[in-house]
Amino acid sequence: MKEEQVKPMEKFIEMVKDVRICMLITNNKDAEHCSGRPMGVNKIDEDGTMWFFTNAPSYKTDEIEDSNKVSIAIANESSNNYLMIHGTADLINDKMKMKELWSSMMKAWFPLGLDDPDMALIKVTPTQVNYWDSSSSKMVVLFNMLKAIVTGKAYTEGEHGTISL
Repeated sequence: MKEEQVKPMEKFIEMVKDVRICMLITNNKDAEHCSGRPMGVNKIDEDGTMWFFTNAPSYKTDEIEDSNKVSIAIANESSNNYLMIHGTADLINDKMKMKELWSSMMKAWFPLGLDDPDMALIKVTPTQVNYWDSSSSKMVVLFNMLKAIVTGKAYTEGEHGTISL
C-alpha cells in the first residue's frame, strides 16, 4: 500500500497547533535591524492565518503599516519543532472578529475588554515556512547527540525543509 503524502498546509498546521507564544518580527525602518517581540497566538485558522491582539497605535503597528512583511519565530521545545514563518500582516479593526477571538485572559492587556478603543487585531497570512522538525523524544535526541560525539559523525536528527503556502 502506498504511503499517503502529507499536504504542506496540514504539516504546517500540525507543527503550530499547540503554539501559544511566538516572536513577531517586523521591519524597523529607522534602524539597521528588525524588531521582535513575544506575542500570544490567539488563533490559527485552518488556512494557516494567525491572529494576535495588539494595542494600536504602537511601534509594531507603525512598522506593519510601513511594511507589512513580517516573520514569526517559533521554538516549540515540547514537540522539538522550530519554525520561521514569513508572511504578510494586516491590521484589522473588526469588532465581530475580536469578539470571536476574545478570551477572559485578554483582560490582562485590555482591562476595558472589547470596548477598548486602542485594541486591534494583527492578521498574519503565512507565505513560506522554514522548519526543523525532530519529533523524537528528548531522550532519543540526547542519545543521538551522544552517539554523534562518540562516533565523530555529525548529528543529523530530524527533518528540515521549506513549505510554500
